[in-house]
Amino acid sequence: MARRNRMPPWHEHVRLQNGRELLIRPIRPEDAAPIRAAFTLLEPDEIRQRFLHPMKELSPKQAEQLTRPDPRRDFALVAAEPLPPGEALVGAVARISIQDGGEEAEFAILVSHYINGMGLGRHLMRRLVRWAKGRKVRRIFGHVLESNLPMQALAASLGFRREATLEPGLVRVVLDLPPPKPKAPASAPPAPPAA
Repeated sequence: MARRNRMPPWHEHVRLQNGRELLIRPIRPEDAAPIRAAFTLLEPDEIRQRFLHPMKELSPKQAEQLTRPDPRRDFALVAAEPLPPGEALVGAVARISIQDGGEEAEFAILVSHYINGMGLGRHLMRRLVRWAKGRKVRRIFGHVLESNLPMQALAASLGFRREATLEPGLVRVVLDLPPPKPKAPASAPPAPPAA
């Protein structure tokens, strides 16, 4: 799906199954206005599945928080038109945030219905997992509506397990990450030749 050639970290061009070209890249502050504009194109069910409750718009404050992740604990990617940030229509957002203690990270993914069902959610989730592994996170989780069967199926296919929650209508999907491999000790320098 991806092709890379001398791009900044976490940037890649992808061609979807329908032939559409997108650029996956870290979210930028300039994406706030296009994300707010694209929010009006989302269907009510898409919004409810991502935000877990109905919303009519994404406020300027919410867009600002989304597009300015804390680099010490947050990571967010967008799948957008291959145009400069601020001009590109954003079709998907994937975000992960390390929780207090550093052992767990919560993810959220929203893929617009215009490009849904073409493998983009899986691709973005794999990128979030890779980032979390690099930060030595031990567990990734997300809250998913019981009615969001496609997201539950995606999570299960990637090795997530389901856990019950105290909130009716929600399930928690959890992926345990392998512990980081210990670094091999540096080998001792060779002994000087005997005289």
